[in-house]
Amino acid sequence: MNTNDQVVRPDERTVGLVYRTTTADIAQALRARDAHTAAGRRKRWLFPVGGTFGMGVGVLVMVTDGTVAGAPLGMMGAGLLLWVITLFGPRLQARAFRGLLERAGETRAVIDGSGALVTAASCESRIGWAAQPRYVETADAFVMLSDDKQAVAMTVLPKRGIQAPADADALRAVLDANLRRL
Repeated sequence: MNTNDQVVRPDERTVGLVYRTTTADIAQALRARDAHTAAGRRKRWLFPVGGTFGMGVGVLVMVTDGTVAGAPLGMMGAGLLLWVITLFGPRLQARAFRGLLERAGETRAVIDGSGALVTAASCESRIGWAAQPRYVETADAFVMLSDDKQAVAMTVLPKRGIQAPADADALRAVLDANLRRL
């Protein structure tokens, strides 16, 4: 309760964040998204299995045929590529955003009962709760996710951008009141 003995509902609280989004933030958000979507979970086991299979078949063909070029090398290369994507995919995807993140500069986000207002150098986005009705909390961020199968749309709210220590709990309360926690 505040000093006027009025109850402040979590969805009426406004929480502000100021931060610069980094490639590490994006990579962490992509990993969180992959852990909480069927497509992401499928990719986490299918790519290594496919990569191992491809490399194994490539080696088997080389051993049985005695051929070191062509199809066996192609299969081994494809298998290795699947492993690289599995191990480094989110980091590589995040690096693709580096220039965009640098141009965006400082970001300000205001989270309240109606959603999130995110403002950067050259754009402003209003994200209503229905657009991204789920969220996941990581060690360093809150990640709002769309409800489609692959959670294509997401909003990263790095915890380092929270202005006051008590605001982390307030932000969590607003998100819990309006979104489904994964």
